[in-house]
Amino acid sequence: MNAIANTWEPNPDDWQESGVARLMKSLGVQRYDELLAISTQECERYWKVVLQECEIVWDEAPHGYLDDSRGKEFPRWFPGGKLNWVNTVLAWGERPETRDQRAVVAEREDGHVTTVSYAELSAQVRKLASSLNALGIVRGDRVGLLIENGLEATVSLLAIAAMGAIAVPLFSGFGVDAIVARLSAAQAGWTIASTGFSRRNKRINVQATLREAWEQLPALKHVIWKCEEGETLTDPRDRDWNQVMASGPAQPMVPVSMDPNDPFMVIYTSGTTGKPKGVVHTHGSFPLKIAHDSLVHFDVHRGDVFCWPADMGWIAGTLVLSSALLRGATLVCYDGAPDYPDWSRMSSLIERHRVTHYGSAPTLIRGLASNEALALKGDVSTVRLLITAGEGIDPEHFAWFQRTFGRGTQPVINYTGGTEVSGALLSSVVMRAIPPGGFNTPSPGVAIDVVDPQGKPITGLVGELAVREPFVGMTSSFWQDDERYLESYWRTIPGIWMHGDLALRRRDGNFFMMGRSDDTLKVAGKRLGPAEVEEVILELPEIVEAAAIGVDDAQKGQKLVVFVVGVSDLTQSATDLADHVMQHVDKRLGRPFRPSAVHMVSQLPKTRSSKIMRRVIRSAYCGLPPGDLSSLDNPSSIKEIRSVGGQT
Repeated sequence: MNAIANTWEPNPDDWQESGVARLMKSLGVQRYDELLAISTQECERYWKVVLQECEIVWDEAPHGYLDDSRGKEFPRWFPGGKLNWVNTVLAWGERPETRDQRAVVAEREDGHVTTVSYAELSAQVRKLASSLNALGIVRGDRVGLLIENGLEATVSLLAIAAMGAIAVPLFSGFGVDAIVARLSAAQAGWTIASTGFSRRNKRINVQATLREAWEQLPALKHVIWKCEEGETLTDPRDRDWNQVMASGPAQPMVPVSMDPNDPFMVIYTSGTTGKPKGVVHTHGSFPLKIAHDSLVHFDVHRGDVFCWPADMGWIAGTLVLSSALLRGATLVCYDGAPDYPDWSRMSSLIERHRVTHYGSAPTLIRGLASNEALALKGDVSTVRLLITAGEGIDPEHFAWFQRTFGRGTQPVINYTGGTEVSGALLSSVVMRAIPPGGFNTPSPGVAIDVVDPQGKPITGLVGELAVREPFVGMTSSFWQDDERYLESYWRTIPGIWMHGDLALRRRDGNFFMMGRSDDTLKVAGKRLGPAEVEEVILELPEIVEAAAIGVDDAQKGQKLVVFVVGVSDLTQSATDLADHVMQHVDKRLGRPFRPSAVHMVSQLPKTRSSKIMRRVIRSAYCGLPPGDLSSLDNPSSIKEIRSVGGQT
């Protein structure tokens, strides 16, 4: 990959006032490279300072950083310590300077807005925790959470963790089989769920789906429903969320003191094969990693306003909540379609709530860019920092996001990690110039490397993203399945965490993600990441979205097949567009990487968080078993891809 001009350069304020600058001062260093070195070579010193800067509330201070007596695969963090991570959030409600500050602003698609202060949030969390405990939920119980983003979802997640129980978040668009698979694997005895929610002014009935799933869940005793006004519950096992909130003990619960290695969440993520993996996150790992990243990468200060619409069923839901509330910022939740009633919704949301930090998936950014006039209708002048995450983003749309929503003066932070690692493996900091579409640093505290198949470091070539040492934020294992956890991350190259992503480390120290390892293209013996192909195709103004897959070929081993979505007012024929794409890839990447086929489709298979599912495209196109489709948001896209592949 050729060097690309940086879209943003740090200014003097970033060297003095940013969170990472303050962390450097506390560590007594003047150069960011020194901070990076300390973070992986003097880990105990680094994390002691980080926890102080992040104002993490401990019941008992730890006497160390890491107990690795079970090996680096099973670290135990902060031995001797006791905490409940929710106390760090609730503490803002007890401080005179923040108790009346907005904690959560929840906007629904219909325009209804609910706002609570930190003092009110603290009271509601303690009250619900007390009520859940009075119903018989105790420490260690698993509680499903199937509820749209908003105040009730925020309070529920915090209350479950506060009482020492374990949340099992579920995607609000899951079908029966996906719900059954996750709640049965976790043996959840309770679930907090919404009866339904609105999308594009249409009511989505969650209650019917969950009740059908319930018939296959003998361990599920009760469901606590968040009902709409006028709804009634008839099953004697049902409970009403508002009534539960109101009926608890008069004395609010004090959050239960936990070991840092006690779980607070089991969140399931789909692999390319097998059942969903139950990723376990603990009180002393995930929240501390997110507080760190919010300080170092997102530069969140007390009183900032943080908005990054995300479903509570994915890791981004808890990540976004924690990024704001652990730092004493205001969390702006949005429950609805991002382009409803039109593409001005996001900029209007920013204007309405004076958002300072705004996050978006690349697919949404491309949609905003394709509807620029409407997308920029709202006033975005309050935005101080932008975030993009969830999948790779091409330099052009990265630069567009920075130029428009960032007004050309505010940074875009690219952020990549995954469900299994809590937060970032790679990201950017405002202390360094930011390359469009790339990352200017490993996340401090994570011993990142890019390696060849033998595990040797490589620079200037595409390799596997790897981590050489245990790190705060990594899953403690998969739920009741250590063997699968070890097989997934530690056995490809023994002693190294292999993340399953392809990456490129440039000689200037910047990184670029090149797609998933299992999406790797190898055409005529030449290895290529799908993101590199897609990035080139998206340079064409006629193309809105692109996905590249490798298809088995007797001569080449694999042939490159591309799927594209054109702009709404496209005038070219499908044949002409395909030829244009082929010629452009040929010119930009070389003749060996010229696609063997380009298919124009109306939509690509995506998750609710707008991540394109290449695995599903490949399976549908090649007539293979589709695998786990529980996270697919638009099943109708599969039929079209099957048809262009000659499948029925």
